[in-house]
Amino acid sequence: MDIGDVASHSGLPASTLRYYEERGLIQSTGRHGLRRLFDANVLERLALIALGRNAGFSLGEIVAMFTTDGRPQIDRDQLFAKAGELDKNIKQLVAMRDGLRHAAKCRAPSHLECPKFQRLLRIATDKSIKRRTKLTAKSE
Repeated sequence: MDIGDVASHSGLPASTLRYYEERGLIQSTGRHGLRRLFDANVLERLALIALGRNAGFSLGEIVAMFTTDGRPQIDRDQLFAKAGELDKNIKQLVAMRDGLRHAAKCRAPSHLECPKFQRLLRIATDKSIKRRTKLTAKSE
């Protein structure tokens, strides 16, 4: 399959496919003129990559989930850990959703006078601080 066919079947732009190849996530088998060629099994690999991305894995983590010959070798402990992270995120999102619904119905004169809305503000601030801390740690 040439890169255009892979892009068409996967729904990914050719630029993403080239980037994935550069990162070692996929591998072309050659060229036809200037166009990269891929085995048909690249679509299954792209589906696995999409699943990993949707679950919140980084591209670096996904690269590590494949053996040098391209077969998936996924660490089950890593899957359990990611599932735990997702549970935590779901809990936070449910709390946020419920708080927003309350704030929409709250009879307080101002949202800032509503204790539940104040809690939402604290949660948002805490998440923002944690996100900035993680980004800073990664860049060091």
